[in-house]
Amino acid sequence: MTNGWFVTGTDTEIGKTHVSSGLLRLFASQGLKVAGFKPVATGCALTPCGLRNDDALALMRASTVDVPYDLVNPCAFVPPIAPHLAAEAAGVEICPDRILGAFSTLADRADLVVAEGAGGWRVPLGDDWEMADLARRLGMPVILVVGMRLGCLNHALLSAQAIGGQLCGWVANHLERDMAAGAGNLATLQARMPVPCLGVIPYDGPAEAHLNPVLLQSTLGGRSG
Repeated sequence: MTNGWFVTGTDTEIGKTHVSSGLLRLFASQGLKVAGFKPVATGCALTPCGLRNDDALALMRASTVDVPYDLVNPCAFVPPIAPHLAAEAAGVEICPDRILGAFSTLADRADLVVAEGAGGWRVPLGDDWEMADLARRLGMPVILVVGMRLGCLNHALLSAQAIGGQLCGWVANHLERDMAAGAGNLATLQARMPVPCLGVIPYDGPAEAHLNPVLLQSTLGGRSG
């Protein structure tokens, strides 16, 4: 198994890129060669260099391994819609082999890879597979980013149940400056989630400053490339 994590979220626009970039910066500061991976991205912009996605570019900026964009984001689509619908509109299929090939190249060049999903855990990638299947194929421990807002308890607990044994930890990411009953919601999740909280990120706070490196390292125990 490759050292690193697959980062998923309780929904879209929940802070996956913020947390993923923070993970990369945290371990880069420890002298590791780190690489971000955004296997599938929608909402990409057409540039003179080709399709580019803001999340993938953010991961590249936080990485220390210099690789072409297409390795970081092998499947890119223009419309900001679900990946399987974007692929259908483009007249293509999202190919697992292409994604796994890019990931293998990244893993060979980096000490640690952070792969960021698109949307949540059960987002479809085709007629017969979804983001969860890709995460399982990559074989990485999963970190769940919980967007701290109304509804987060149900979303977090259902997501944790769906991920199952691959889930190694979760991160609370505050999306609002003053969440109603924020402390109570956080305490409830800390008591009920089946895996440890790896960090509590305040509103507009730098993720790397609030992630627990000791707990993170423990989730990689025995997982080496």
